[in-house]
Amino acid sequence: MKRGAPIAFILVLAVLLTGLVLARVTVRTDIADLLPQGQTETARFMLNELRSGSAANLILIGLQGAPQDALAKLSQTMTARLRQSGLFDIVNNGENASIGSAEQDFLFRNRYLLSEITRPETFTAAALRQDMQRLLEGLQTSAAPLVSQFGLRDPPGALECIAQAWIGSSRIRVLHDVWFAGDRDRALILAQTHAPGMDAGEQDKVAAVIDAAFASGAPPGAKLLVSGPPTFAQQAAHSIHRDVARLSLLSSAGVLLLLWWRFRSGWVIAVIAIPVVLGIGLAALAVQLVFGFVHGVALGFGMTMLGVSIDYPVLLVGHRKQGEPAPDTLHRIGRAFTLAVLAAVLGLTSMLVTGFPGLSQLGLFAVVGLLVAAAVTRWLLPWLIVRADLAPASAGDPVTLLRIERLRAVRPWAAACCVACAGYLVLVGGPHWDSDITSLSPVPRAALALDAEMRAEIGAPEPGQIGLDRGDSAESVLQKQERLLPALARLQETGALEGTELAARLLPSAATQLARRAALPEPEELAARVSAAQQGLPFRANAFQPFIDDVAATRALPPVRIGDITDPLIAARLASLLFQRNGVWYGLIIPAGVKDPASLAAALRGGGAAFIDMAQEADRIVADYTDVALRWLIYGGVGAVAVLLAGLRDITRVARVGGAVLSALLVTVALLTAAGAHLSLIYLVSLQFVAGVGLDYALFFARRQLDEEERARTLRTLLTCNAMTILTFGLLALCRTPLLHQIGLTVVIGAIAALVFGFLFAGPRPRRGEAVA
Repeated sequence: MKRGAPIAFILVLAVLLTGLVLARVTVRTDIADLLPQGQTETARFMLNELRSGSAANLILIGLQGAPQDALAKLSQTMTARLRQSGLFDIVNNGENASIGSAEQDFLFRNRYLLSEITRPETFTAAALRQDMQRLLEGLQTSAAPLVSQFGLRDPPGALECIAQAWIGSSRIRVLHDVWFAGDRDRALILAQTHAPGMDAGEQDKVAAVIDAAFASGAPPGAKLLVSGPPTFAQQAAHSIHRDVARLSLLSSAGVLLLLWWRFRSGWVIAVIAIPVVLGIGLAALAVQLVFGFVHGVALGFGMTMLGVSIDYPVLLVGHRKQGEPAPDTLHRIGRAFTLAVLAAVLGLTSMLVTGFPGLSQLGLFAVVGLLVAAAVTRWLLPWLIVRADLAPASAGDPVTLLRIERLRAVRPWAAACCVACAGYLVLVGGPHWDSDITSLSPVPRAALALDAEMRAEIGAPEPGQIGLDRGDSAESVLQKQERLLPALARLQETGALEGTELAARLLPSAATQLARRAALPEPEELAARVSAAQQGLPFRANAFQPFIDDVAATRALPPVRIGDITDPLIAARLASLLFQRNGVWYGLIIPAGVKDPASLAAALRGGGAAFIDMAQEADRIVADYTDVALRWLIYGGVGAVAVLLAGLRDITRVARVGGAVLSALLVTVALLTAAGAHLSLIYLVSLQFVAGVGLDYALFFARRQLDEEERARTLRTLLTCNAMTILTFGLLALCRTPLLHQIGLTVVIGAIAALVFGFLFAGPRPRRGEAVA
């Protein structure tokens, strides 16, 4: 115990220091913090909208599984509680959406400025007579109360025209005064949160309030459905955290058991923990200092990537002979150890310069953590190990070693395997690269399908291909969109698309509103036309006086500007189509049912608008950053080779080491390709980890070893390191989260291949009693 006291003391200090750092750093969970800025204006616009656009804060809530009246009551109860929570800008379930509500009063008052039917011919006596005959038919139907209330004040039907534009493609029904889906008994609620949709921490509070509101009034059998970007961010963060926490616990237990079996000493485990713990703490501190915060994902995966740092103390302890002075152990493994660290760090630096914030944080965390762990292993651990006289319980059986080393006779077959893998990749056109952004998403496809379904039901836009107008004011954007309307109408007539949503349909430009106001007749002229139109019809003489008064009042109204729209529901509807970002106004044109994208793109560009295929643009962003990451990965590899040449000073040995690592990477990529995997940024990160592990193995197999006992010690130690890696990442490979599964599968395949090819290629087959060159 006395000999191990310094180990215990320093481990406690390391844990306290790291705990203090992790308690003080700012850990953020907003997924948007991991996203890049984009390399083009369009990409930057898209990514900014993903971070902070109004659609990013939209939550869709569905209630089903109970009778209609019970669901309607639950919808009313939940809506009231959600509004009271203070976490939402908007919560709407269709209540008070009948004629006479505040938003419809606003639209009704300004109907002749906003409606496209406001033209001179609309107010002729002949047109008004047709409108009055239509009203007579309506008064004989179940809609008679609404016709009496609004039809006499609005014979041309301007409000109906506006309502159709504002309702859009919604398939909502109103039952029991609340919204229901058009084809099923599913009550619908639309909510928009105060907090950014990508802030998973704040969305935890939102989710808790929604769950509590549902539980407080849910009838038997009722089911809650929640979807939207905020829900995806919150659920993805929790899913990853839950998987990582559970698997980390299991893998840590497995590693501890393996180390105990290998070294039979708790002090060895404690001394191995010191560089790993310090590496985590100082890496987190470095990320905080550079970026101003540490992202939870970078912290979690950075700690996972630092799994390679546990190899360093294991290699040191595993190669020490009982009673051996520290300098002797370092003399035997020092060069291989230093080269392995430098080469691994050079390989990982590619992540720092990709421009992808998530990868940059992860790269900085991994590089700093590895350097700290290596420095502690190199300069602090030898003193602790010698003082406690720590060494493996067994170095390995030289006789068994010789039998194992005979396997190096299959080198030609291993080389043939590598050639076959290369040939396979050439035959299939190389590895399949995936730039689909959904491949990076931890959101299950079933959740995405539900979101699309509920968006269609409630009429929330789901843009795939969009048009984009820019201007220095809202008015300029609206005027640009109005010039596009005839071309869009022609496309709809020819069947190239089914329809479009754009701000100019909801809020015409001030110039258009003034033109419509000028088209309104004088009160005396309109009164005469109304009198002529109602001749012979069973209306009272003054039945349409409110209509005449409203038209007269409209002639004195100013144009409706975007700043005049203060009602939350109307403002939210418009804000998704017309908004300002960094002093620039943007107007979205969202088509529905596009059958001819080329014609749509030509029409938009002809009218001065940009055409954006959202899926293609998102994929292009991922592809651009993947290219950058791949290019810098190659640069890092070249740097690592330069370090090996300078350190080993033997081109043959460098070729053996490099060949072993490249063979492992080649076989890993070939196996992943054969399994149908499409390589992405996640695979690149994982392959960098594989390269780092492979360099460790190859350098230690290739170093000069004096005797069979030393070779047996090396083999046994590297097998221990490999087993720890497989334990850690093998559990990730079994995870259902696609991102974690990809990392785990890649590293497990790569680590096994790295050990095999490091053993077969890196060191020459030794002869009994001879040193290995």
